[in-house]
Amino acid sequence: MKKSKYFKLFGLLALMAIFLTACGTTTHTGSNIPNPPTSGPYAWVYSLFGKPLQNIMLYVEQKIGGQNGAGWAIGIITIVVQLIVLPLRLISQHKMTTQQEKMQRLQPQMKLVQKALKTPGITQPQQMEISQLQMKIYRENNLSMTGGMGCLPLLIQLPIMAGIYQAVAYSEKLAHSTFFGISLSQKSLVLTLIATALYLLQGYLSTIGLSEEQKRTMKMTMFLSPAMTFFISISASGALALYFTAGGIVIVIQQLIATFVIMPKVKRDVAAELKDTPLKQVVTPQVIDNILGKTSQAKAKKQETNQLHQSLRERNAGKQKRQNKDK
Repeated sequence: MKKSKYFKLFGLLALMAIFLTACGTTTHTGSNIPNPPTSGPYAWVYSLFGKPLQNIMLYVEQKIGGQNGAGWAIGIITIVVQLIVLPLRLISQHKMTTQQEKMQRLQPQMKLVQKALKTPGITQPQQMEISQLQMKIYRENNLSMTGGMGCLPLLIQLPIMAGIYQAVAYSEKLAHSTFFGISLSQKSLVLTLIATALYLLQGYLSTIGLSEEQKRTMKMTMFLSPAMTFFISISASGALALYFTAGGIVIVIQQLIATFVIMPKVKRDVAAELKDTPLKQVVTPQVIDNILGKTSQAKAKKQETNQLHQSLRERNAGKQKRQNKDK
């Protein structure tokens, strides 16, 4: 499960990094505002998302007024998008928490499989047979190999993030806008650090109430999201860093709900469910012994054959010795 989950997460984050850094190849110097793309995928993104978001930002900026209007527009757009995907995230969080609770109870079986795979002298067919037991544990207990992770919230946000970058990049007015003195078209270390800190806080909150073993399992993913946030924010414009900062605030609120509301409820629900319908015992020491016993039997037979050959050699040597002595 862990390999599948990490592969999926790395794939999504890599896609996000490529998507956004490709958008962030343009820099602003003075009043040289680049022309919007006219062909290729980024022209489609600009047409579908960049231009509409640009018009919304200019409209909100005009209504709010002041030097920080464009920044507040980005914040409002971000919060609206985050609120749209919030239910999807909470559903995904509920599924992941349910999966974690059940997996915690299946650890003895999983450890038997992991230990068996490290058996000295194990053959490749036996490795395959034991590995299939791991999949059988998931299948028999109706668990997902991906841990309940959902791609949809991230996929929804990708074009919005690219659209916000393009909205600022291809607008003379927005490109020269600031948010509390921070340029929306230039890189911002301040906003990058704030956004990264918010995602680090979210990662820490996600580990509250988990066992030490679960914390070790989540250690990589806990730091991966802040690292990607830092990388993208420091590589792109202040507009994207502001997007991550505003989104980070919503993410922290979401994690507070997940940790202190969803998790306790899921634990109670899973405990009640398993009381009526216990998890299936798929892997036992006997099952492992039956698979590995083939090796043991083969080794025993080989040893028996070797001992027989050794005994015959010794008898022949003794006979030869007696014959030589009689001569």
